[in-house]
Amino acid sequence: MKYILITGGVISGVGKGVIASSIGAILRACGLRVTAIKIDPYINIDAGTFSPYEHGEVFVLDDGGEVDLDLGNYERFMDIELGRDNNITTGKIYQQVIEKERRGDYLGKTVQVVPHLTNAIQDWVEKVAAQPVIDTRNPNSEPQVPDVCVIELGGTIGDIEGMPFVEAFRQFHFKVKSDNFVVVHVSLVPQTSVGGEQKTKPTQNSVKELRCLGLVPDLICCRSQQKLNDDVREKLSNFCDVDPEQVICVEDCSSIYHVPLLLEKQNVIEILTRRMKLTVNADLAKTGLQKWHQLADAVEKLQKKVTIALVGKYTKLTDSYTSVNKALEHAALKCKRKLVIRYIDAADLEQQTKKTDPDRFVQAWDELSTADGILVPGGFGTRGIPGKIDAVKFARIHKKPFLGICLGFQCAVIEYARNVMGLMDADSTEFDPTSKSPLVIEMPEHNPGNLGGTMRLGKRATIFETEASTIKNLYGNHDRVEERHRHRYEVNPAYIEQLEAKGMRFVGKDDAGNRMEIMELDNQPYFVGVQFHPEYLSRPLKPSPPYLGLLLAASGKLDSYLKQSQEERSKSVISELDSPPLSADEDSPRKRASLPVNFACTHGAGDAGF
Repeated sequence: MKYILITGGVISGVGKGVIASSIGAILRACGLRVTAIKIDPYINIDAGTFSPYEHGEVFVLDDGGEVDLDLGNYERFMDIELGRDNNITTGKIYQQVIEKERRGDYLGKTVQVVPHLTNAIQDWVEKVAAQPVIDTRNPNSEPQVPDVCVIELGGTIGDIEGMPFVEAFRQFHFKVKSDNFVVVHVSLVPQTSVGGEQKTKPTQNSVKELRCLGLVPDLICCRSQQKLNDDVREKLSNFCDVDPEQVICVEDCSSIYHVPLLLEKQNVIEILTRRMKLTVNADLAKTGLQKWHQLADAVEKLQKKVTIALVGKYTKLTDSYTSVNKALEHAALKCKRKLVIRYIDAADLEQQTKKTDPDRFVQAWDELSTADGILVPGGFGTRGIPGKIDAVKFARIHKKPFLGICLGFQCAVIEYARNVMGLMDADSTEFDPTSKSPLVIEMPEHNPGNLGGTMRLGKRATIFETEASTIKNLYGNHDRVEERHRHRYEVNPAYIEQLEAKGMRFVGKDDAGNRMEIMELDNQPYFVGVQFHPEYLSRPLKPSPPYLGLLLAASGKLDSYLKQSQEERSKSVISELDSPPLSADEDSPRKRASLPVNFACTHGAGDAGF
């Protein structure tokens, strides 16, 4: 087993997740089997109880693990499926060690950070790295043990929370031997506002700190606004004790799909394979990397725009909707449209805002009404619910393409019950526990005394109940599909007969037929609600069907798409564009468009898996 450890320096959010994903992706393109681990030094057991404003979205895995959004990066970039154990937290490690101590496994010894915690970390990494993975290029093949494990250590070198993990990997380096362990340090090279001088001192100090802790970087990935000057690269080489070729520049670029290409252009594949004595398939590598070039170029060629209004509760931090954003981008790429997302705070659509801030109210409604499609994503709590329901009503009455995800689906059901069925007191017991018309009720799994991991989580089956269905058509007319879930409340089965009598069709249910999974309305350009979260399984060249339907309808292409054969639908958008690959040496303005240095945070789930 080969291990690649990604560490970060100078600032948090420097881009470790994107670079870790990109390294894994280019190794995958070379035919190697790759897995990934994300280490989060916080004491939480998992990310399930985080506020979206605290740490961005919570990503959900097939096995129901609620994890850091960087695992979404890994799955989309590398096109792999991970489990809850691929996310290690300080809380998980301490919990494991304390449980062992309580059982007497340490035979009365004093339990300490070294060796007990550090040993537990190493054992966990080795165990997870050895778990077999399925090669998605040949999904019918038997799962095989990975060749390489990419490990991202969250936080910044020097953080007190990360010290046990750094010490664990210092020991681990000697345990697995030098040929099997590589350290990639991601650091910031800031640029002065006057003169534009690139400053190397922060990176020098960060590498010095890393060396003092016992880890020696094999590659230094420098995040910067522009390419590193040759003298800057030489200076970093001298002061950080690495060859110039080991100083890798990852400058701002117009699309996150360029990041693997930046690494490949600077011979990262050759450096890693030589350093770890790996053998790669040259022909497969050429084909795989060509796809990356084609995809990056295809994104650049999009000109015609499509606008989607995202009516949410956490719009102040777009990381709260990372997977949603990426699922929309994937669908827009398939439609050959340049995506424009308008983030609308649901509370701004409410009558209370009209009284307190009429200008904001008018602006929000103008952005909603002029969008090509409307998306109401998931969320928790009562804030913003009236605004979400009003947005759903607008989409239904004015026949705007609409997609409701989880809470958005529930809001669509409540709106329909109030304004079509006449149940004006229809509500969710999440918002009004005493509602006389509880259209949405609490889940059996929900334990009010313990929030962590008590929802309906992970991949579950949905069975289609009808043949004539737009959403079933988008899913390829399969009788069943599997998607990932994360919710506590669901549509009350007691009201299904009344809702369907008024025209709301529940075309997909769980395998027991009791839980409503998919809803759609007829006589609409596209009006679909799903209880699951299809964004978690979206890929750049295989967009999520519910999101694809929304973008197709918003682009005026849905009817023609539904008439296509499966062979026509499966045609890759990059082959449709029939464009030459982007030159690796091209230094065009589009590659140098302004992006925040902290692109890992702004584009946390950027992706391109094949």
